[in-house]
Amino acid sequence: MHDGQKTTDTSVLPDSALATFYRMVPSASQPVPADQAAGGTLPLRAYRYCEPIRVASGLGWYVFPPIDFSLTWDGTQIFWTYDGASDWMPLDAAQFPKFAAEFDANCPEDIRGYSPPFLASVLQPGVLQIWSGLIARTAPDWCLLIREPANLPKNQHFQGFEGVVETDRWFGPLFTNIRLTKTDTRVDFKRDHPLFTIQPLHRSHLNPKINQSVNKVGAMSELSEEDWNDYRATIVERVGDKRVPGDYAKTARKRRKSDPSAP
Repeated sequence: MHDGQKTTDTSVLPDSALATFYRMVPSASQPVPADQAAGGTLPLRAYRYCEPIRVASGLGWYVFPPIDFSLTWDGTQIFWTYDGASDWMPLDAAQFPKFAAEFDANCPEDIRGYSPPFLASVLQPGVLQIWSGLIARTAPDWCLLIREPANLPKNQHFQGFEGVVETDRWFGPLFTNIRLTKTDTRVDFKRDHPLFTIQPLHRSHLNPKINQSVNKVGAMSELSEEDWNDYRATIVERVGDKRVPGDYAKTARKRRKSDPSAP
């Protein structure tokens, strides 16, 4: 287990690594930091001047499939294949090719036969689970939010589900769930394209009371003088000749450079 600093202050990182990734499948790629340019797909202007998009694109780590493989769905049954397979195979639960024997050869005797499946269909039509070939562990009180990569072009033939895994307590396969959205269409997954993103999330953010900690202003007449002054500084003073392209980005980057814990 990690012996990291236990804290409820999300601006304070643990003394040890925030996350550790264990490669179980030899061909699996280790996660890499998400790219602020979204793999080079962001327009240059967005990368230079739109700080919200740039920052969101770079949050967390990309996780990749451990093998090139393909799926298709006829509306009832999911089928899969991979390079080297003789044909399409109906999917119930499928082990990564040749992994079960390797798992049994390396694990303690009482764990033999418990290798996680690479792919597994679930009860809902067109929905399946995909294992990255990795296990993740996080420092105490830190979780992992699993979601589709931010601002990368999406495959229109499947949809990724989001989920939060308490990886400081749950030591198991790092996987994602997807829903195929089009029948009789081949959907390809490539090892060099991120399958999903994982982002660290402090357990304190899971408290449902956070969603209740809000104030609501019902009309413009209720805005305070301070509110209007802030609006004036944000909008009015940045219009026309007063506007400096990239001013928000410059200010935000300067603030983070002087104070790394600043949001």
